[in-house]
Amino acid sequence: MTESKNPEPELVSAPLRGEVSRRGFLSTLAMAWTAFSLAAVGGVGAAVRFLFPNVLYDPPQEFKAGFPSEFAKGSVDERFTAAYGVWIVREDGGFFVLSTVCTHLGCTPNWLPAEDKFKCPCHGSGFIRTGINIEGPAPRPLERYKVTLAEDGQILVDKNTKYQEEKGQWGLDGSYLTWTA
Repeated sequence: MTESKNPEPELVSAPLRGEVSRRGFLSTLAMAWTAFSLAAVGGVGAAVRFLFPNVLYDPPQEFKAGFPSEFAKGSVDERFTAAYGVWIVREDGGFFVLSTVCTHLGCTPNWLPAEDKFKCPCHGSGFIRTGINIEGPAPRPLERYKVTLAEDGQILVDKNTKYQEEKGQWGLDGSYLTWTA
């Protein structure tokens, strides 16, 4: 009878604590390289975005608001408040355009039709329909923007030109659009 010898199974040496296998090292290296690459691409993207001024993303400073006949007499039109930061006010004799920036600290007042005034929610400044300050800490009236008629007959608002009442500019051409119809 021949004795069969059971060969002992070959032991695969597992890495001891603290040792790293070649495969584990390369996997960790690949993950680290991927993370570094993604961070570098993000950094380059932020640097490139920094090179372009924000003014490219602002709304245009000159826009057409529609035909004068579309505005009711004695109204304050709030359609352009969110997009352009203006109120278009129609009186019996014409139009003027007010800035929606409070002259106290730059908050946006609300138009209160029941009280026929603009009221700033931040510090309580109040302005009558013409933009004159009547209450609160606002030091001066709201600013007006240039308003004219475009060639096609629409109201053209130009926010590049501001008129301030305390400088006597509300009487200048462009601060008021005369319209009777």
